[in-house]
Amino acid sequence: MSDMDNINEEEIAKEKTPEELEQLKISELSKRGYQLLKEKLVAEAEDCFNQIIEIDVDNNYALVGLGDAARKRGKFKDAIIYYQKCLDLYELNNYALFGLADCYKALRKFNQAIKIWEQYLEHDSGNITVLTRVADAYRKVKDFKNSKEVYLKVLELEADNPYALIGLGHLHYDFKEFREALHYWERMVEVKPDSIDIRVLTSLGNCHRKLKSHESGLKYFQQALAIEPNNFYALFGLADCYRGLNRDKESLECWQKILKLDPYNKVILTRAGDSYRALEDFENAEIYYQKALNIEFDSYAILGLALVNKEKGNFVSAIESLQGLLKNDRKNHRLYTEIAECYLVLDQKQKAIDILEEFQKLGIRNVYVTNLMAKIKTAR
Repeated sequence: MSDMDNINEEEIAKEKTPEELEQLKISELSKRGYQLLKEKLVAEAEDCFNQIIEIDVDNNYALVGLGDAARKRGKFKDAIIYYQKCLDLYELNNYALFGLADCYKALRKFNQAIKIWEQYLEHDSGNITVLTRVADAYRKVKDFKNSKEVYLKVLELEADNPYALIGLGHLHYDFKEFREALHYWERMVEVKPDSIDIRVLTSLGNCHRKLKSHESGLKYFQQALAIEPNNFYALFGLADCYRGLNRDKESLECWQKILKLDPYNKVILTRAGDSYRALEDFENAEIYYQKALNIEFDSYAILGLALVNKEKGNFVSAIESLQGLLKNDRKNHRLYTEIAECYLVLDQKQKAIDILEEFQKLGIRNVYVTNLMAKIKTAR
């Protein structure tokens, strides 16, 4: 056994200067503080960092650590103070820059977050995590060009990066470019067919809903429900696809499943009413429309009741309801055509023409209105 093996920790400590011991303590507290943060023991981590501050008030590790702790608590404004103090002292501290940008993002101050992240990228231009955050922030502020440019840069650095593929899908979806959105989300399915996120599946389904390719949408919503049987978005999407395919019985089954989980959802009550109306079960249609109205005024429920009255031959009541809706929805062409059709059944052709002309005076062109007007005038 060598002499070195006999030297204990106390003897080593005796050989160190007070300054060295101080730095050793700071190092140990810092390591322990960050480990506690990883373990989600935030209060204990803060205690470690505050002990460091008592020794060294401007310690960058402690300032960032306290910022991280505040951020984990959701106290973003407090976190900003710590990160900013660190950056005032250590301008290029990447951890403080990253944390500061994330705080601004959480506070939905996306333009400020972008500025901070771009400052970070000046020193670490290939950081994929930061690049995807920048692209996401550009998307939030509706900057299509810069968002797409940064997402594509991420894909150049890492082909099929899931965050970039998902982000590009959302970007194109937000700008109603549904086929392009499909391209990126379908790629996600190809890359990870066995571990696809349910949100990607519902997003793919929603693209097909928007494109009216309802049959294709069914597949994705069904896959999502196989993962999570009570997922609201998957049930809603499936019901809406069935509705688009005129499969009203199956659509109604989905609405009813949602209502078991959320019985006072006004929108779903109205959709269920629509399904009953399409199935010509007018009694239940009225019940569900009224349930929706008992929660809160709903123009779609009023419209549904008016259409039920129209189907039942109560044309005067239907007209009254539709006219009431027109007061707050002057540009809805369907209200005018439904009123006109009621007047035609009542053999009041001039009134039908008058209501359609009222719509045309708004300067809005609508094929159905134009065709109905031509049909009435030809019949005269």
